[in-house]
Amino acid sequence: MKTVLLIEDNELIRENTAEILELANFRVVKAENGKQGVVLALQQKPDIVVCDIMMPNMDGYGVLHVFHKNPVLEAIPFIFLSARTERADIRKGMESGADDYITKPFQESELLNAIEGRLRKVELLKKTPVLSSASAGLTQELMPKSPTHQELEHLAHDKKIYLYKKKQTLYTEGNEPTKIFFLKKGKVKVYSTNQEGKEYITGIINESEFFGYLPFIEETEYQETAETMEDSEVVLIPKEEFLTLLYHDQLVANRLIRTLATSITEKEKMLSSLAFNSLRKRTAESLLFLLGRYQTSANQHPPIPVSRHDIAGLVGASPEAVSRTLSEFKNEQLIDIVGSKILILNKQKLLYLRG
Repeated sequence: MKTVLLIEDNELIRENTAEILELANFRVVKAENGKQGVVLALQQKPDIVVCDIMMPNMDGYGVLHVFHKNPVLEAIPFIFLSARTERADIRKGMESGADDYITKPFQESELLNAIEGRLRKVELLKKTPVLSSASAGLTQELMPKSPTHQELEHLAHDKKIYLYKKKQTLYTEGNEPTKIFFLKKGKVKVYSTNQEGKEYITGIINESEFFGYLPFIEETEYQETAETMEDSEVVLIPKEEFLTLLYHDQLVANRLIRTLATSITEKEKMLSSLAFNSLRKRTAESLLFLLGRYQTSANQHPPIPVSRHDIAGLVGASPEAVSRTLSEFKNEQLIDIVGSKILILNKQKLLYLRG
């Protein structure tokens, strides 16, 4: 019998939901607030969690955060059950790393199908053949929560490092994927090209990040092109090794899903900005995005060594239009331009322009 941890502060909803689950042959552990739910999770080790969001002591987001930070709880499927029905609320719940989001009031079948679906996935992952010791050792390297220098050095030691010069292509839109990429050092841009050959940058890869794995998940060709923005060091992981690891280890799968959710959200914001915002607003937004990619400390604003062509690819405008806007920003003392580098002088004003 599978155990469901139900965290809900409303007594009537908690008891009614528990009755539904018990009739479906689940063992139910009930908690009336988030803090109590975490304590019971550590004690009972449930197979799945159904959790409200708005609760006293600790809300649902706080509970999920604790789960993600605790190795004992991290792999447990987590479903939000909330009266918050706005699209933004649902998106926030999924971006936080929940496996599902069910809105109140709900149909009994909706809740049961969600729970059973998640539990079936866990069982399938458990039945996958055990990895070799070499592949198992990659688990911590492939999707680390917050990679340390030592972990990256270990990965570089185990895998061959390929050196790429600036503006070298790693993979091309339309080609069949064969490897997943890990950027050990440097910067990589990912972009799409329209029928006129105009580039639109959809992402910039930082050091210690994985990329090029989405086509494996979707079973498609590359939908974008990846190109180095500076001299870079890249580790290539074979497709078969990555897929075996992904299908075997739920922990890795969960981390990958959260990474994908964040990536998709960033792209949605970029597309929304491109469609509705002014050129000045898009340029300010792109400069702040680049600052986030190059910044290593919250108190430092390093020079951004990005070409006008690449900024234009982020903004979705011609290099000439972007250059004019950058000149305006310089005259307004928002930025300084030294050669090919841009220095942010007034981050707060750029944030205001971005809105």
